Amino acid sequence: MNYRQHLVTFEEHARSQAVRTEPQPLGGHLHRALIRSIQRFQAGEDGDGTGLIAAATRAGDPVYLAAVRLFVAEEQSHAARLANVLRYAGAAPISGHWTDTVFVLVRRGGGLRLELLTLMLAEVVALRYYRALRDGSGDAYVADVAARILADEKRHVPFHLDRLRQSFARTPLAGRVAAAGGWGVLMLGAVLVVALDHGSALRVLGVTRRRFIIDVLRLFRPMAASVFRQRATAAGQGLRPASGAIHSSGTAAAVRDLTSGSAGTKTATPW
Repeated sequence: MNYRQHLVTFEEHARSQAVRTEPQPLGGHLHRALIRSIQRFQAGEDGDGTGLIAAATRAGDPVYLAAVRLFVAEEQSHAARLANVLRYAGAAPISGHWTDTVFVLVRRGGGLRLELLTLMLAEVVALRYYRALRDGSGDAYVADVAARILADEKRHVPFHLDRLRQSFARTPLAGRVAAAGGWGVLMLGAVLVVALDHGSALRVLGVTRRRFIIDVLRLFRPMAASVFRQRATAAGQGLRPASGAIHSSGTAAAVRDLTSGSAGTKTATPW
């Protein structure tokens, strides 16, 4: 698979950001639960991507590696923006959180495929979280930061799905079924943990835990289908979708549909 177009998109975005001056206002007021939640997401975004870059290097595709490096840089820019949000609210970033440690431990030593499968759990959760932050914070600056991060995450998802689709293209059916089942279990576990851990902040943003879980799983299903419902061509020349498969463009459309709406009516219902 040729990742040239992904690389071009990352490079264009990097150039546009290079000439942008990031606003750093002060004097904002955010709910304490929301501050704690943003601190945890900021810690998760603030990695150096060493494991992913090393795995991409071993894959032997310099174009893909260059795109991965730019992806890591974008994630680090998210951490910087969220740190600005925390300073705006009179708070400071935290050094780490146990959920981020768990993600790192799961990914460690498993190769590029496991790196991406685990990374995608966080990316799918992030799609719904930043939509909620954009629509429910009630603060123009925070909403703008969340909207720009969300726009980046929408570009990241098809990039990672393309690589995962390629990775599983020649995996036998039994292996794909097992991998899909395991990935689904991990996704369910991840969203349950986030919903419980960030429940107070989600309520502030007008999203119940139940709504958050349902929306994340709705985002995840077409992505899993995109990765596993396909097969290699008989001649071994690229990928051919199996019946019902969803291409990156279809997955991107599903992501747009599920992340473009409002966060919902504000409610104090915890579940």
